[in-house]
Amino acid sequence: MFQIIGIVLLFAMVFGGYVWSGGHFEVIIESLPHEMMTIGGAAVAALLLGNSIGDVKKTVTEMGKAFAGPKWKQADYRDLLCLLFLLTKTMKMKGMIALEAHIEKPKESSIFKRYPRIEKDHFALDFICDTLRMMTMSLEDPHQVEDAMEKQLEKHHHEALVSSTALQTMADGLPALGIVAAVLGVIKTMGSITEPPEILGGMIGGALVGTFMGVFLAYGLVGPISTRLKGIVDEDAQFYHVIRDILVAHLHGNSAQVSVEIGRGSVPSTSQPTFQQLEEALNAIPADAS
Repeated sequence: MFQIIGIVLLFAMVFGGYVWSGGHFEVIIESLPHEMMTIGGAAVAALLLGNSIGDVKKTVTEMGKAFAGPKWKQADYRDLLCLLFLLTKTMKMKGMIALEAHIEKPKESSIFKRYPRIEKDHFALDFICDTLRMMTMSLEDPHQVEDAMEKQLEKHHHEALVSSTALQTMADGLPALGIVAAVLGVIKTMGSITEPPEILGGMIGGALVGTFMGVFLAYGLVGPISTRLKGIVDEDAQFYHVIRDILVAHLHGNSAQVSVEIGRGSVPSTSQPTFQQLEEALNAIPADAS
């Protein structure tokens, strides 16, 4: 919602200020189609040149995230803490053999089925199950497990940043592409140097629309959207960091309750359940949930 308000405010302030100062839209409207063809077309072409087709598709589909916001909400973090509480408690009380039934076929697990949003997240599901699987194979050194988890997190985060990186690269290039469009407009104007001053003035004004659009799109739209996407990816990444912190805490010999409390401390402040809220959620889990 704030992003839509920001876009409306951006156009209102920029073009409203232009009109208020006595500017006329005729030159901009007349020049806009071919200037946008030059700038926008070149920007899209550069995006295609600098990225794989998969990355381009991902960039297009993920632009909506800038308006939707982070994927994981407070309820999801609470569910994650409860899920990991059940898994670590099962491991502590019933042993690795009882846990294997849940991590080998998580889609059929009574524990994972309680938390469908987490179950549907491919990386979260694999991250949890693969780490627990390492533990069942007697890899119980907390430092080794943490190192292996950290490498997975870094790879996933790098891949998740593809869209924001591509858009930021586009934003960085737009001002220069605006200059390209302006130079082409000047070349066109120089070819009509014998025209009267009023016509030359209009042609020069049209050429400068290219520079304006390049800078406007870069710093007003594409750059901020890229920054917003990066912020969302960084915030969503905390969800997976909580998984790491809880499982590593479990390997250090902590009880399920303590491990989950350590993980709660890693939850972003805006989504962090209070101690009492988490306590209520854990107490609400049926005794036979595992």
